[in-house]
Amino acid sequence: MQPQPRSPAETYGPALETARREFRQLDPLVTSWKADVRYEDGIFHVPFFGVVYQVRWPDGLVHQIIPGNEREAPITIAIILLHYLIHADGTPVQGDWITFRELPDGLTYFSAFQNRGPLALLRAFGHDLAGFRRAAQALGGDPLSFGDASYAFWVLPRLPLAVVLHAGDDEFPPALNVLYDRAAGHYLPTEDLAAVGGMLTGHLRRASAEGGEPASCCPE
Repeated sequence: MQPQPRSPAETYGPALETARREFRQLDPLVTSWKADVRYEDGIFHVPFFGVVYQVRWPDGLVHQIIPGNEREAPITIAIILLHYLIHADGTPVQGDWITFRELPDGLTYFSAFQNRGPLALLRAFGHDLAGFRRAAQALGGDPLSFGDASYAFWVLPRLPLAVVLHAGDDEFPPALNVLYDRAAGHYLPTEDLAAVGGMLTGHLRRASAEGGEPASCCPE
């Protein structure tokens, strides 16, 4: 008999409970300043990929807010948002982009990050510069001056990511990279930074499949 796959709750439940224990120890007013998020009436309002989530203090329950609807956030999203509030230390965004390898322990997670992030996006957009631009603009990306096309995306209030595409030609293959602000390690553990990089690539591919129409960038 084949073993049954583990559910998200079984896989990530211990990490969620650990995050909630740490979250309960925070001073919410100090945390709201460090993370640059609104806090009122016992709730943090955290924008994540353009969608606002409510994180309740002190129990750490996380809900996604959609006009006319409210639902519990997926467990992986809940963990990332709790980690953001726990790790935020108020370090200003540096405006200095670094590769994933340069993050703390970046080499440990580099292979998984490449497969989930840049390589997947390269397959989608390596020879489709116009499609990349449409998808990035649909997700509200801010144009940068790197490569043939590049955009910055505000994943969390103090966590921007950038995607840089060098389009292929007759002589050189295409190349693509996902970059992080140098302050990123002050806001999420590197394993979480790999996860949000993968989410960003997924949103860009989805925007491309939808024709590049502006859309809410709902996390997976």
